[in-house]
Amino acid sequence: MEHVHLAAEEDDLYSGYNDYNPTFDSEELDNDAGFQQAVRTSHGRRPPMTAKFPGTAIGGRALGTSFGSRMPMASSMGRPMTGAVQDGAARPMTAVRAAGYSSAMTRGSTFDPLGQSKGPAPPLEGKSEDTPDEKVKILEKKVNDLIEESCLAHGHGDLQLSLDRAKEAGRKERALVRQREQSGNADHINLDLTYSVLFNLATQYANNDMYAEALNTYQVIVKNKMFSNAGRLKVNMANIHFKQKNYPKAIKLYRMALDQISNSHKEMRIKIMQNIGVVFIRMGQYSDAITSFEHIMSECPNIKTGFNLILCYYAIGDRERMKKAFQKLICVPLGIDEEDKYIPPNDDTHANLVIEAIKNDKLHQMERERKALAEKFIMTSAKLIAPAIEATFAAGFDWCVDMVKSSQYVELANDLEINKAITYLRQRDFNQAVETLKTFEKKDSRVKSAAATNLSFLYFLEKDYDQADRYADLAMTADRYNPAALINKGNTVFVKKDYEKAAEFYKEALRNDSSCTEALYNLGLTYKRLGRLEESLDCFLKLHAILRNSAQVMWQLASLFEMLEDPHQAIEWLMQLITVTPTDPQVLAKLGELYDSEGDKSQAFQYYQESFRYFPSNIDVIEWLGAYYIDTQFCEKAIQYFERATLIQPTQVKWQLMVASCYRRSGNYQKALETYKDIHRKFPENVECLRFLVRLCTDMGMKEVQDYATKLKKVEKMKEIREQRVKSAREGSARGTRREGSASSEVVIKAVSQPEPKHSPLLAQGRDSGHSSHGTSAKGERLSAKMRALPGSNEPYEASSQRDIDASYVDPLGAPMERPKTAAKKRNEEDEFADEELGDDLLPE
Repeated sequence: MEHVHLAAEEDDLYSGYNDYNPTFDSEELDNDAGFQQAVRTSHGRRPPMTAKFPGTAIGGRALGTSFGSRMPMASSMGRPMTGAVQDGAARPMTAVRAAGYSSAMTRGSTFDPLGQSKGPAPPLEGKSEDTPDEKVKILEKKVNDLIEESCLAHGHGDLQLSLDRAKEAGRKERALVRQREQSGNADHINLDLTYSVLFNLATQYANNDMYAEALNTYQVIVKNKMFSNAGRLKVNMANIHFKQKNYPKAIKLYRMALDQISNSHKEMRIKIMQNIGVVFIRMGQYSDAITSFEHIMSECPNIKTGFNLILCYYAIGDRERMKKAFQKLICVPLGIDEEDKYIPPNDDTHANLVIEAIKNDKLHQMERERKALAEKFIMTSAKLIAPAIEATFAAGFDWCVDMVKSSQYVELANDLEINKAITYLRQRDFNQAVETLKTFEKKDSRVKSAAATNLSFLYFLEKDYDQADRYADLAMTADRYNPAALINKGNTVFVKKDYEKAAEFYKEALRNDSSCTEALYNLGLTYKRLGRLEESLDCFLKLHAILRNSAQVMWQLASLFEMLEDPHQAIEWLMQLITVTPTDPQVLAKLGELYDSEGDKSQAFQYYQESFRYFPSNIDVIEWLGAYYIDTQFCEKAIQYFERATLIQPTQVKWQLMVASCYRRSGNYQKALETYKDIHRKFPENVECLRFLVRLCTDMGMKEVQDYATKLKKVEKMKEIREQRVKSAREGSARGTRREGSASSEVVIKAVSQPEPKHSPLLAQGRDSGHSSHGTSAKGERLSAKMRALPGSNEPYEASSQRDIDASYVDPLGAPMERPKTAAKKRNEEDEFADEELGDDLLPE
């Protein structure tokens, strides 16, 4: 009857939808006294039932909610109380045993369904490592760890350690295979692990230049049919044969690998064909190389292949195909986005932050590198083919410039024009080079600065310092931060002996480009000329840290330590210098001079002897060696040196007299007499020769003694008369000077104030008297007259030429490029360090 509803006056169509079984009413459990009592008692025990009708503990009243009347809860119905205590013992509760209850529990026990009162669970039993499967797993892990260590060692550059780890991984892998065979699981061998071990081992052999072992290991992989795609490793084998210059074998393996790679791997096939073309170039088979490169350019064109194709056409001299290949090269897409995306907008702050973050990321760096490589290949190709595609190289350059202007590399056109001027310089056509560079005076600032820098460089080499200064100013105006222009400006100021101002320009160049070695070198030379030796030494020590093998820097350091009166340090730097240039005679002679000044004659003789062996025409070295043998009483050995000096300076009588003296001291009087007679025929007025002739003829009892004595008297009388005339002329000129004091003073003042003849002073302190106050005179006092110091004009780095000033020019491919000491070869042919021609100095690297 509870479910029977009487119809009201107006039936509610939606009645009954909110009625539900109160058994599921969890919201009123807090108000259910029976449920609360069951929770508080042990194991759900309840007090005895008092109501006759099944109901709750508070009577048969139904629970009322806001939704209306509800059914009584099922927990309040009369049901058997299985958990009640009967006769003092608990009934078995089998239905709830899985929840943690037990029939053995007595009254008063705590509710512990999870069994926490029993303490922690016992530890898990460890797996035994003695089983075959466990041993196999442990070995596999060790092998993988060794392969990983080998790869990491190779990444850190430790090639020997990577090879050792690869070998150890190979040994562990073989032990793993034997373990599987012994356990009867030979069918479950891990082929992937075996492939990884062998491949890594072969790679590490190749990295350590152990090519035979690498080829054998690759051969093991390739011959095993169980390895899929192992044929691709023939590319690696071909690379090894290429390094060994076994080109036919490399071609064969490249083609075998190409046959085993499907057409779906297009990029791999293109790379292999490119390698084949390179090998054909090495073999001189340009037609076969052209076939490979043309196929690549038709399928997937790229910059390197296009450049190689131009080289092949140039090798066979095909003008038209060179032009076509150049046009294809400048049309190759680079896959680089426009640079405009890196220009931040002014109004979008978020976009500005994003652009700032990606402006110098790895992707942008890669794009810049790819673009720079493409520009380098295009510039090199244009310079290569320009003289070959037309009747004159100028016409060829013009054609290349026109092609570049109509391509995506428009900015390279100006650089090609500058290279055209540099090519004129290589051909010694300075006028055409100057005219070409002058056409850039109205271009944009970058190109104008580059052209003006090169013009300043040219005029500086021609010693037209006014024009060099003018164009250096023009280059600085166009680009104030151009270090090459600042160096040229400093050089033009230096030749005017304004060393302080020159030093300022060099310092500014260093502030703009801290890696500008030419500015640092010239600054050190300027400080040296100013006498600030410690600051100069600091500059050259910094430069030596940058240019470890620079012979010029080491020479300057040795010179500075010598001027600072520290010969031991000077010797140390010269010893380092001869490890770089062991055949330089001037360095060896300088070492001999320093050891001689220290009193070590044996070491001095060794280095002078080496200097003479490499350059047997140095008079000072010859004189020192001859004097050394005379002092050591080996006059016969001194003769060969003085005879060579006679050949070098036949008009100097002293060398022939030294030869005759050596014969006389060694006891060979007949040879000495013949030598003196020969000298008398060539120099009949030489008094010393006649005196020795008279003495020798007297000692030997010869009849010619009277004739030579008569000639000697006549020559001495003529010499005395000549000396008297010179003396009287000097006295007369002195009296005239006293009478006309004012006029002669003007003459003397004019003579003194006359500017020195234009030459190119070097940016270093020479060892000639008058320029050095730190040891030149003292050194001259230490040396004997027979063993004079080497004159400054013959020294390898300090001469009367302009070779120590660095004239600079701008490399059109990138940053300005300076070549030190460009004018040395032209003015000092025996200088071994300035052994490059002028045109080569102007070429960009």
